[in-house]
Amino acid sequence: MFGGGRRDEEKARAKERVLSLRDEFGQWDPRNQRPELWSLYNGRHRPGEHVRAFPLSNWTELDVWRYIERENIELPSLYYAHYRDVVERNGMLLATSQFITPKDSETVENRLVRYRTVGDMSCTGAVDSEAKDVAAVIAEIATTRITERGATRADDRISEAAMEDRKKEGYF
Repeated sequence: MFGGGRRDEEKARAKERVLSLRDEFGQWDPRNQRPELWSLYNGRHRPGEHVRAFPLSNWTELDVWRYIERENIELPSLYYAHYRDVVERNGMLLATSQFITPKDSETVENRLVRYRTVGDMSCTGAVDSEAKDVAAVIAEIATTRITERGATRADDRISEAAMEDRKKEGYF
């Protein structure tokens, strides 16, 4: 299986390798991952185990955007700043929708925002942004000190080990 997880997204992913071993049940054990010194990869595995490849594992969000710029890749407008009706909930900006309705204590604001990651609308937040093209996104990311997941994923705020726990259960 090929995946696109990057090490800068979340702490548990920093333990991920380009070649990641999974046991016969598809579960991940961080202690069972091999070192990948000098970009040397070992794909050997025991019967029943399998290997997942994460070729972007050593990339950062900034690397991805620089690649998008270099290759002139078109993206949906959702990745760029636009005005949306949002509510601030638990420190995150969530777009109002059929899934996110304002609570009595919340105020709907029309703000210029963009999404650093696209995921489940009920747990993916937007960030205030004026970045309306690739160059502006790159400039914005180069100065930020918070990861895209740390800024925009509500489920990652549940616990420090939320992602690692999901990976051990076979997620991703």
